[in-house]
Amino acid sequence: MILYFSLGYILLSSCKSKNTFSHHADSYYAHEYMAVSAREEASKTGAAILEKGGNAFDAAVAMHFVLAVTYPQAGNIGGGGFMVAQPASEEPVALDFREQAPAKAHEKVYLDEAGNVIPGMSILGHKASGVPGSVMGMFEIHRRYGTMPWSDLIQPAIHFALHGFVLTEKDVTELQEVIEELDSINGPNIFTYKKWKAGDTLKQPELAETLKRIALFGPDDFYRGETARLIIEEMKKHDNWIDSIDLTNYKAVWRKPLKGNFYGYEIITMPPPSSGGIALLQILFMLEQWKIHTLPFQSLRYIVTVAEAEKLAYADRSKYLGDPDFIRVPTDSLLSKNYLNQRIQDYGTPTKVTPASSIQPGKIFGFESEETTHFSVVDNKGNAVSITTTINSAYGSRVIVKSAGFIMNNEMDDFAVKPGVKNQFGLIGGKANAINPGKRMVSSMTPTIVKENGKIKMIVGSPGGATIITTVLQQLLNVLIFKQGMQQSCNHPRFHHQWIPDFLYLEESWKEKQNLLDSLGIAGYTIKIRPPIGRVSAILRTHDNRWEAGADRRGDNAAAGR
Repeated sequence: MILYFSLGYILLSSCKSKNTFSHHADSYYAHEYMAVSAREEASKTGAAILEKGGNAFDAAVAMHFVLAVTYPQAGNIGGGGFMVAQPASEEPVALDFREQAPAKAHEKVYLDEAGNVIPGMSILGHKASGVPGSVMGMFEIHRRYGTMPWSDLIQPAIHFALHGFVLTEKDVTELQEVIEELDSINGPNIFTYKKWKAGDTLKQPELAETLKRIALFGPDDFYRGETARLIIEEMKKHDNWIDSIDLTNYKAVWRKPLKGNFYGYEIITMPPPSSGGIALLQILFMLEQWKIHTLPFQSLRYIVTVAEAEKLAYADRSKYLGDPDFIRVPTDSLLSKNYLNQRIQDYGTPTKVTPASSIQPGKIFGFESEETTHFSVVDNKGNAVSITTTINSAYGSRVIVKSAGFIMNNEMDDFAVKPGVKNQFGLIGGKANAINPGKRMVSSMTPTIVKENGKIKMIVGSPGGATIITTVLQQLLNVLIFKQGMQQSCNHPRFHHQWIPDFLYLEESWKEKQNLLDSLGIAGYTIKIRPPIGRVSAILRTHDNRWEAGADRRGDNAAAGR
């Protein structure tokens, strides 16, 4: 394995003089290829892979594993996610490596004898975790599109786990928020044994050993081998349901991506069990009918129009979205022009605010055929990759698999643990998203690719739980309608409405526009000021055929390329 570590280190070091790099500068451009992610280490790794001759899929796999080390808040091998990709000279593809409910889970697993939700059970601790999909997802991507040896792509992550990475101010702040829970659930551990400060180096030797096994044996280790044994042992000790059958049976699923049209641009996005793609395309259709291009950017009428469209889409999400392998999701109906035009007609023109209590999911007549991280990659071979991956809330269930060094997800909370009861992000689900053995929980993750005249225009996605959909939406509006640059678009303040709770969420920086806030209140919104919304990692093709990065200053996001 020493040879592997050396290769990993060389791979990271070999392109320092050739690649350029940026932490969310005002503008950052590359001519050939680009990688943008939540961490400098991951973006530089992606660029190094591309410089060595790998393609965007190789780079994405390597970046994913580096994020599992250097961004433990959300990067993971104990979670899952989605990919939307445009392979060179092929049709777009989508990969679902979302977590699954264990075979022993059922609809009432988080309810007490009286049928009430047991507080926190689906969020904290061992019983909050679903069966992880990330390792299988990365292997599937590599199996189908990879060009470099699998083990080489994991070496950078092994290097960072062994030798450590430098903690930022944001890392330390986010770690301090969960450190008591990490310690309570796991006992003293790699994250809690000292009081961390910015500039410290965090090393993760147990995670390095796990990554070595994955590098050698691929998903066989994680789902059937030594790492599987450690997961099962950890879960069994604390009465979780995940067992060897759950791990052995896990599969990543290739799905057909959703496509839509918005002002002549082709939008390619994720299908169910993501709710993001359907909601995004619904909102875009309504905004085009409501002539969003005629409204001044971030004016009162603009915000009202966008927020009211969001409310309609989130209402539909609550009733119809679920795992398509278990229920018949009416995708075609929800995206049909007839249905959406009727929805608009029933609603009227959004010149005023309609209370959430007056908005219901639309009527379908017949069925037709939150802590998260996102990274975007484009190469000089014509491949583009958009991946959003998650363990749900920051540091997931807070469970660290003993002797394996990685954190398990708390994705079971993304099911409707009881119809009509909100999850930790305030989202409501119904029967379509009820818990069933082997079922995948609905997600808001919205990895998206935009094409113009057949060419890649934009690669975009974001973390943010329920706000992912509206964050991606605003990047599309900013760039495609208001012709902003990618970084400029990322820098603008964001807003969000999800129907229930009936609040218009605004970032702190909106306080500088007090007159607008007053007008929104008069219009009928209940305003909630909240922490930053989303952390976008995006790439835009400019009019002169360069790539421009969008690396969100709300996080430590960074871009690298040439």
